[in-house]
Amino acid sequence: MRSTVPERPRVDAVGFVVDALRTRPWARRVLSGISVGLLLLGLGLLAYPFATNIYQDRLQARLDRQLASPALEQAYRERRVGTGDSLTRLRIPALGVDVVVVEGTSASALRAGAGHYPETPLPCEQGNVAIAGHRTTYGKPFANIDRLKAGDVVVLETPIGTCTYAISRAPFIVEPNDFSVIDPTRDRELTLTSCHPKGSASHRIIIRAVYAHDGGA
Repeated sequence: MRSTVPERPRVDAVGFVVDALRTRPWARRVLSGISVGLLLLGLGLLAYPFATNIYQDRLQARLDRQLASPALEQAYRERRVGTGDSLTRLRIPALGVDVVVVEGTSASALRAGAGHYPETPLPCEQGNVAIAGHRTTYGKPFANIDRLKAGDVVVLETPIGTCTYAISRAPFIVEPNDFSVIDPTRDRELTLTSCHPKGSASHRIIIRAVYAHDGGA
């Protein structure tokens, strides 16, 4: 004789009643809403890098004009370039990189793509000049710095002069809280930093270069 006792609803690992979700109208609406939400979230994640690149491209156009202005040259000479303002043009011929670097490394400043650590010397000056840049968003100027090798050059064009640095060693990886890489140095050096691996902030990739000569490459 068949039992008349109702079958107990099956429950999955997270406690949802599977039978109810399959058969009840309200549950189907919930599932449909969740599906749409997940789809929109996925589209948003895919669109985010493109949106930041468009933003950075427009910002770079403004920063490029500012870099050539007499007012910025005066501010540079007086060491009063404001956070987020143009500081120098950075070119890496081996990678086709050409980006205006701003003063500061805050999240808002780095929307320009690359920013100068304000506690380090100005570009081309004595000591360890340090610059941070994005690898996957906001123009991703440092996307391929892991491909740099000893002898490749980095050119910095400031409002008052240009200098060239030569990569001195292979890229290396450090912990994200290892700020020793931007410590002062006696010689004229350049340090580039970025998140590593791409799409993650778990580590930092570091590029070290030494002063080669005044002027471009």
